[in-house]
Amino acid sequence: MVGIVGYGVYIPLYRIKVEEIAKVWGDDPETIIRGLIVEEKSVPAPDEDTVTISVEAARQALKRGQINPERIGAIYVGSESHPYAVKPTATIVAEAIGATPQLTAADLEFACKAGTAGMQACLGLVKSGVIDYGLAIGADTAQGAPGDALEYTASAGGAAYIIGRKDLIAKIESTYSFTTDTPDFYRREGMPYPRHGGRFTGEPAYFKHVISAAKKIMEKEDLKASDFNYAVFHQPNGKFYLKAAKKLGFKMEQVKPGLLTPMIGNTYSGATPIGLAATLDIAKPGDRILAVSYGSGAGSDAFIITVEDGIEEKRELAPKVREMIKKKVYVDYSLYAKFKEKLKMA
Repeated sequence: MVGIVGYGVYIPLYRIKVEEIAKVWGDDPETIIRGLIVEEKSVPAPDEDTVTISVEAARQALKRGQINPERIGAIYVGSESHPYAVKPTATIVAEAIGATPQLTAADLEFACKAGTAGMQACLGLVKSGVIDYGLAIGADTAQGAPGDALEYTASAGGAAYIIGRKDLIAKIESTYSFTTDTPDFYRREGMPYPRHGGRFTGEPAYFKHVISAAKKIMEKEDLKASDFNYAVFHQPNGKFYLKAAKKLGFKMEQVKPGLLTPMIGNTYSGATPIGLAATLDIAKPGDRILAVSYGSGAGSDAFIITVEDGIEEKRELAPKVREMIKKKVYVDYSLYAKFKEKLKMA
């Protein structure tokens, strides 16, 4: 039996409202809010990046996991905003949390599903007996070009999961991936901002992959939407999230706990892991959860997770997601542009 031993989340304190961004570019904020179902998003401080977010999330996961970090045999950090082009984020995280040098560590990149790819890698290593514990992190400080639609949603945050065999808070029953070469979103080396395929982003990208992965794993385990207490999907915006849930037959009460985009935006590699963490914050022993990520390029990882008795005590050992979301300080566009280094010297 392999699953989640501990989990932790970090969301930056700063926020910017959709209205503030719309005011600068002359857009109608109500149209943006209704269209994307996003009201505000998180903004990283000048001294925050994927490394600092990953370290904080990992420390919270260790508090819940109650394990010695030296027992971690693998650390994978999934992100599309690693601060170094050549130097791994994972080794910095390992050093910061006190993990032993006797481990494997690597950075993963698959747009917004790199964090769940790390979870799968840790799951395989633990299940095969190669390591006792693995740490998988999904974190980003996402970029959107000034005036681009992404600027309304691209945010910052991350989640960390310790995968192991003992003292589980949730068992990973099954996983399934669906992957194709669908380049709806990309950023070339050296370019500061990504580009996206516009009308291709929904179909054949997001919906094809999320829905295919979800359907296939449910078919594989002979389950249907009504067999789950909760479901979490990748959330580039609230509209896509709710539409995918409806297409798969899930009701609002099943998916609402994991829907965080309206309050913090799209945290990219952190999106599904943070949504899952928010769901674990309220789930009861025996509850079954479906979690499906999505990464442009393109692919989805799906997981069926069953909550164990250990969650009742462990989740109180670190801040819960919605508690973290409530703590916020608003910035205007000028500070936001400064924090995100959108202002370039001529």
